[in-house]
Amino acid sequence: KMAGSPTPWIGSAYLFLQSTCKTIVLPSLYESSQKKPSVFKALKLALADSTGSMNGVDMLKVHCSHPHLIVQLKFCRQDICRQFLQSYREGALQQSLQNHLQVSLAMSMVPLEMELKAGSEHLDNMLKDEDRCLECIYREKPDRLRDEEITELEECLKSLIIHQSITTTTTTTVVKDCASPNSLSPPHPSPGSSPSPQVTFIFQGQEFANRPLTPDDHQKFAKLVSKKWKQVGRSLQKSCRALRDPAIDNLALEYDREGLYEQAYQMLLRFIQSEGMKATIGRLIAALEENGLISLAEVLLGLHSHEDCS
Repeated sequence: KMAGSPTPWIGSAYLFLQSTCKTIVLPSLYESSQKKPSVFKALKLALADSTGSMNGVDMLKVHCSHPHLIVQLKFCRQDICRQFLQSYREGALQQSLQNHLQVSLAMSMVPLEMELKAGSEHLDNMLKDEDRCLECIYREKPDRLRDEEITELEECLKSLIIHQSITTTTTTTVVKDCASPNSLSPPHPSPGSSPSPQVTFIFQGQEFANRPLTPDDHQKFAKLVSKKWKQVGRSLQKSCRALRDPAIDNLALEYDREGLYEQAYQMLLRFIQSEGMKATIGRLIAALEENGLISLAEVLLGLHSHEDCS
């Protein structure tokens, strides 16, 4: 709630998206009945990455206004909106959406330009003033209910997540795939190859968005994993060729003088560089679980702070 306001905190904003690649026209892709579920899926997952929840931001309507795809967003909590603004300002939302579009549309690269507006206010010009941005978004109340098409796409996505859940053989973590029924499902990975990114995963009974690893995850892991970085690396190597023997032992020798932090950092860096968008938080959490590093997993998922994990 805003100060002195008896009503729930509700606000609205418009996210303008445009590809900087001339051959990729987002409105045309969204207007295609075959590609629409893929674009919607990427939007939904990127917004989930930005807030840490599949239900953090509500999409009310997607407008096609060449060359822009315009997404009308509804926020029902100030803290969620603040988290979204931070992700947008830091470029994490842009990177996440580019990654998800690349996977969903099976393209090599989908470079994007973004702009955020609330009413007549261009929020990009005031992103450093978070409170002012929140005020502008809060001032703009949603002028519509959720579009029926969005509801149908949401239901399709949810049913696919529920019906295509699988349990991995190496851990109790359940991951859920949400590929479109039309030829968008990735083939089952061959033994030793890296799995296709999943939409969500379950950790200790809670569902989390399976986002790509962030620089913050990378630093926290390196700081807190200590001597067990090698065991985690050996768990990751089962599906990551870049960490196959003797890679981990070589890293240990090469960065011996720099110490454990740098060894752990370089191991995860190799995983991220090799796997790209497939280097997800779900895969790292599964490796941590396998090695009994539950408290570190909880820190990475925001379930408790660094201080609790020593």
